[in-house]
Amino acid sequence: MPAVTAPAHADGDFFVDYEEKVFEDVQAKEGEKALITFHTVAFEGSIGLVNLLQAKRLKRKGFETSVLLYGPGVTLGVQRGFPKLGSEAFPGHLNFNNQLKGFMEEGGKVYACRFALQALYGHGEPSLIPGITPISPLDVLDLILIHRRDGAFILDTWTL
Repeated sequence: MPAVTAPAHADGDFFVDYEEKVFEDVQAKEGEKALITFHTVAFEGSIGLVNLLQAKRLKRKGFETSVLLYGPGVTLGVQRGFPKLGSEAFPGHLNFNNQLKGFMEEGGKVYACRFALQALYGHGEPSLIPGITPISPLDVLDLILIHRRDGAFILDTWTL
């Protein structure tokens, strides 16, 4: 059997060159917009969290950034907590709530489809994180089309 002679990794070791940036750091031009759509279930994978981080990054790059929660995506925008709302039952339990709150605090806009909220997931508007704007299901497509018409960057988040 071969012997392992390499020393064990230790805290503080580097595995990759995280400082090298290959591409230019793109910043938004005056008036540029971005829309991130979420049709994904909270806690069913990393895509919801990753693209909330992307929404924050787009906002910080100067884009007027909006988030659309529709279908199962509305599950990202409901208030959570255990044993009471706002209490974190385990580390990361409130990651969606915290990311959305932080995004809105930085000026981002978040919209949630009322149809999905009530008809699909049994929640009402009071279940939403404060600051999220509930919209008609007829506004979902129009919000996307408005961003398309305005030449916005659109990132669609889907999981099945």
